[in-house]
Amino acid sequence: MLSRRDLLLLFGAMAANGMPFSWLFREAGAAPRDAKEHLAKLTGGAEQQKGGVTIILPAATDQARHVPVRISVASPMTENDYVKAIHVVAERNPTPAIASFHLGPANGKAEISTRIRLIKTQIVIAAAEMSDGSVRIGKARCKITGGAGACG
Repeated sequence: MLSRRDLLLLFGAMAANGMPFSWLFREAGAAPRDAKEHLAKLTGGAEQQKGGVTIILPAATDQARHVPVRISVASPMTENDYVKAIHVVAERNPTPAIASFHLGPANGKAEISTRIRLIKTQIVIAAAEMSDGSVRIGKARCKITGGAGACG
């Protein structure tokens, strides 16, 4: 086992020889396929239909730690036809999962508003699980300007 002194000597020698330390500070991030896989797990692999889900994000922001998002789903929210859950994922955050919101007919409207963190410019996906078992998908892109993002 290396002591603290040994580690300092090792890193000092590496720095003196011009060895890069970038491998220590790699940016972990999900890929779009990770987001799709996560949504498939959350929705039980149900076929995803585009449309019926609206995501409102700023087109660009320098406030990556507090990105406002509003998601609404076209649904009458009746006993026979309602949104069971809204799942939100980000394609390029360190982990794709952002949040899941569980709803029912008593909610009256299938709409949520919150703030999320994004590490870099990316697409945010919302999947609405409907009471009939179908899944609707909506996407929006947000450009993160300046800085290194919020999750790094």
